[in-house]
Amino acid sequence: MSALSAAADGLLQAARLAGAEVAEVVLHDGASVSVQRRLGKIEETERAETREIGLRVFIGRSSASVSASSIDPAAFTRLAEQAVAMARVVPEDPYAEIPQAPAPRDAAFLDLDDPIEPEADILIARAAAAEEAALGVPGITNSEGASASWSRSVSLLATSHGFLGEYARSNHGISVTAIAGTGVAMQRDYDYSSTLHGADLDDPAQLGRNAAARALARLNPRRPATAKLPILFDPRVSGSILGHLSGAISGAAIARGTSFLKDALGQPVFGPGITLTDDPFRVRGRRSRPFDREGQPVRLMNFIENGVLTSWILDTRSANQLGLKTTGHSGGLSNFYMQPGRLNPEALMADITEGLYVTEMIGMGVNGLTGDYSRGAAGFMIRNGVLAEPVAEFTIAGNLKDMFLHLTPASDLEFKRGTDAPTLRLEGMTLAGA
Repeated sequence: MSALSAAADGLLQAARLAGAEVAEVVLHDGASVSVQRRLGKIEETERAETREIGLRVFIGRSSASVSASSIDPAAFTRLAEQAVAMARVVPEDPYAEIPQAPAPRDAAFLDLDDPIEPEADILIARAAAAEEAALGVPGITNSEGASASWSRSVSLLATSHGFLGEYARSNHGISVTAIAGTGVAMQRDYDYSSTLHGADLDDPAQLGRNAAARALARLNPRRPATAKLPILFDPRVSGSILGHLSGAISGAAIARGTSFLKDALGQPVFGPGITLTDDPFRVRGRRSRPFDREGQPVRLMNFIENGVLTSWILDTRSANQLGLKTTGHSGGLSNFYMQPGRLNPEALMADITEGLYVTEMIGMGVNGLTGDYSRGAAGFMIRNGVLAEPVAEFTIAGNLKDMFLHLTPASDLEFKRGTDAPTLRLEGMTLAGA
């Protein structure tokens, strides 16, 4: 028995003795290291270790949760008694429960853990290579710095029903931000790489050159004229469309009746051929997992299949509210992505006489009840099928129902963020500018 599982068992026993009818324990044990470098100097080096424990107990249909920032068996009795005392006085929730769960799958097949902590010199070298490559590009006048990091955490879930699941996840990261121009004409842009295994990181120097090229391309932006025109979303922002969908089809939003898609189950929401997949079993996936936060089994699901909405995103509580079964999504989606189309981005914009290519979003002007969409943005005009001058200080607007139905994915899907989409073309949106 691992130290974490022994601690979980001890806290569950304390909860039973305190009078809990059902209990759940969550533990996290993590470590992280990061370095920040700017203009050739190390500005910050930090190492942190965290250990957290949480307890949820039920008395009938009433529940309460407590947590602590250390795993101290001497404090378990006090924690358990505090949780039970709270549960005795709070109102009942007829939908909440700690569900039964089968024995968990071993997470080894997902290859989520790169357990060897890199030396600080390795992280410094990664950050240095990224920043020096950016500063070496002609036209780059300054740097907001580069960083490199590593983290690893072990998570454990145990319940009084007998479920016990534990797995580790690591993460390596590099980011760099370059500045082009001077004075009020300065422009900045960035690039980054974040992977579970250090061997999968992008080349730091290439990240620096990418950030530099993007910053230079943004110099001297114009404010475009108001128009209704086709818009392409760069992969750096196209995943936000999936985020709006996931919020609209979450079980909690459906149960509250606060989603513009509350009546759309089984109906076409996207155009034919569009499929959106959640894959918890992707090897070395950013959000892969062997079970959800309630210990429920997870599975690959197409929430949108050939344009049709097939399911809500459900945990146990929202499933109970709706008279359905959990989809294994306590804690949200895993690796959620839109499957790619057939055309590359260049072909997708080839027939556009005048359009817009969006690379950055600002603000969150989205109405979840109506689907109305309005966000600040920056990017480039498209003229005669190719990218043209940079533009900024404008708003793009539409309604998500129309946007979903009239989008076309390109072929350039990359699994980089956990929620991923290729370049997307959307028709008939409004650009509000000068």
